[in-house]
Amino acid sequence: MGKPEGAPNPSHVLALCSGITFIAFLDFAVVNIAFPEILEDFPGTSLDTMTWIVSGYAVMFAAVLAPAGRIADSIGRRTVFLWSLAAFTLASLLCGLAPSVEWLVAARFVQGAAAGGMVPAALGLILSTTPRERIARAVSVWSAAAGFSAAIGPAVGGLLLPEFGWRAAFFVNLPFGAVLLAGGLAILPRHVPGSGDRLPDATGTAVLGLGIVAVVSALTEGGNWGWLDARTLSLGVVGIALVIVAVLRSRTHRAPTIDLEVWRNRTYKLATGGLGLLSSTMFAWNIAAPLFAATIWDWTILGTAGALSIGAVSFVAGSLIAGRLKTPVSQVKVTIVGCVLFAGSNAIWASSLFGSTSNFWGGWLPAAVLGGGGLGLAMTCLSTLAAGAMLPLKFAGGIGMTLSVRQVGGAVGVAGFAAIMLSSADPGSVSSFHNVYIAAMAVNLICALSVSALIPVFRPSPSPELAVAPERAGN
Repeated sequence: MGKPEGAPNPSHVLALCSGITFIAFLDFAVVNIAFPEILEDFPGTSLDTMTWIVSGYAVMFAAVLAPAGRIADSIGRRTVFLWSLAAFTLASLLCGLAPSVEWLVAARFVQGAAAGGMVPAALGLILSTTPRERIARAVSVWSAAAGFSAAIGPAVGGLLLPEFGWRAAFFVNLPFGAVLLAGGLAILPRHVPGSGDRLPDATGTAVLGLGIVAVVSALTEGGNWGWLDARTLSLGVVGIALVIVAVLRSRTHRAPTIDLEVWRNRTYKLATGGLGLLSSTMFAWNIAAPLFAATIWDWTILGTAGALSIGAVSFVAGSLIAGRLKTPVSQVKVTIVGCVLFAGSNAIWASSLFGSTSNFWGGWLPAAVLGGGGLGLAMTCLSTLAAGAMLPLKFAGGIGMTLSVRQVGGAVGVAGFAAIMLSSADPGSVSSFHNVYIAAMAVNLICALSVSALIPVFRPSPSPELAVAPERAGN
């Protein structure tokens, strides 16, 4: 059956919305490559302050993601999509023009918030325009766009940065943004919100966002201020209190910021928590690896980008393998394998193979293959498990919260990287990097242990439906 006359072509909408996902996540990969050069361009700025260039984007991305889907449902998906994309493009321009670190961090906060609005609006447009029987395939294509951006991000950075400098990491978004804006104006359908669509709790949303920022700020600045400093403790306590307030409001509000019903599902809870743990170590690795290559081994940007591409390609390979798994129990077991592989990768990074002398073949190559492949296996399986635990009507909101947890985990990982580096006896030395990887290895093993608790949930039963149905019901 063909689409109604005048209706948007689902393939065109999918391509456009996948493009949005591509540029939102490409930004992570390219900025990580640019980080050492940005650090050099602003001498005298402390490392914990500089990490806000990465974590500020992730924090705002996470804070906006959770309510953005319902905001789009309430005021129009097309409207949120276009305005968020315009803000993202403008913020990219401001990042590229930044005359100071403060300017750059502020623009990154705006850019992250805009990305947090784009992604759920894009998903809502895909779900509302794609025929029911093609939704699973469409969502997989949309998700693959993020993986593809991670795979080619180092190459893009390696080609642009030596020629045009770190500002090209942000200017590269401008042509993408312009093309996607033009396409969105021409292609996207106008969405008329239903009478039952409510804006999510504005107070709860603000409280949750401020709480996340406060907690990450405490982690980020603690290494510089001191962990027992009144500012560090105050920010941490206030941040945790604000998050608790947001959760309590969500229990009774008619349009809650956090959909607590989804969190009652054990599979969703453990899978999403696992994604948060893995993201913390992945973000820490993504910022530590290029910094180590540039400052310890004195590699060029192009050489570092090429080496990082190995892990990215291995990640895609792991994702493709994990995508072929059919049963939840196999996905749980492969997640555990993936976590152990990534832990092994971090063990290599923490060993004498990563010393003061460059060691690509004996150190970087095996660590990148193990780490990228393990992450691809684990993160794909966990994403599939989390999505499979959601009821269809909760999918958009559930995946938004899953992405939020991933971004918060990433921001915590970046803050943890700075904290461990600055707490080391000799910050910036080989041993300080080793401390980061030892911590990451421990987190990977904790993730494997926590996910193993899902194995009894999916014990074989006479009917496959019986094994999954209780989890979907939230038991």
